Amino acid sequence: MVRLQGSLREEDVPWWFTGVVFAVTGEGETPKPLVRVEGMEIYWFRHVSDGFILGGNTVTFFRDYSTGEYLREFANPWTGRTDVVKPAVQGGNLGFKYTREGIQPVRLDGMPLGPPPQGPFRPQWQQMGAHLWLQHQTVYPPGMPPMHGQRQSIFAAVHDVADARLQAVPATFSSTVFMGWLKWMDMKDVPGHVIWHAAGSKLRSIAELPAAYRERAEREFPERMTARPKTA
Repeated sequence: MVRLQGSLREEDVPWWFTGVVFAVTGEGETPKPLVRVEGMEIYWFRHVSDGFILGGNTVTFFRDYSTGEYLREFANPWTGRTDVVKPAVQGGNLGFKYTREGIQPVRLDGMPLGPPPQGPFRPQWQQMGAHLWLQHQTVYPPGMPPMHGQRQSIFAAVHDVADARLQAVPATFSSTVFMGWLKWMDMKDVPGHVIWHAAGSKLRSIAELPAAYRERAEREFPERMTARPKTA
């Protein structure tokens, strides 16, 4: 699992993704496309005595659903306001501990943020011909708001996974996230929620990021372009 998501070497492992955020406003309504997204997640798996601690950063920019242009403002059809669009940026001192018993939210120093997993850990693996994929549910710390959840599938070639010489396995992914309204929409009192659907690929380095995305990310969030622990 670590070889698919990241690397057995302690190093930066970036992923690039694109997708669409859908708005859900009522029981009888079909989800409607809201905005497009483009982003990077960058991971670093640190070795500990009983497993690994995963730390990382995420930088996501929002694009107009019709034109694909980066959004700076958004005409909100529910409130009538023009919202200032803010990138979704995550990371810092929180992460996950991976052991044979399961995955546990922790601080990057190893301090638990929730109860220990009750193993043994059995993620869902599927194979069809030359293709293999891993499905799992994201484990969140206690106290997350309602409607928050993520289901992810990571895809790889069987021959790559079987090659023990590969410290990091080439992979792609698809993910669906359920959560409340985007913070910059300021709609916490409006019934409804959003659904993210995104897909992307593991990269060998941030040099493979699309030029427009990389230029903006490096200009606005240079500190997020590595997940290297400050003590590493």
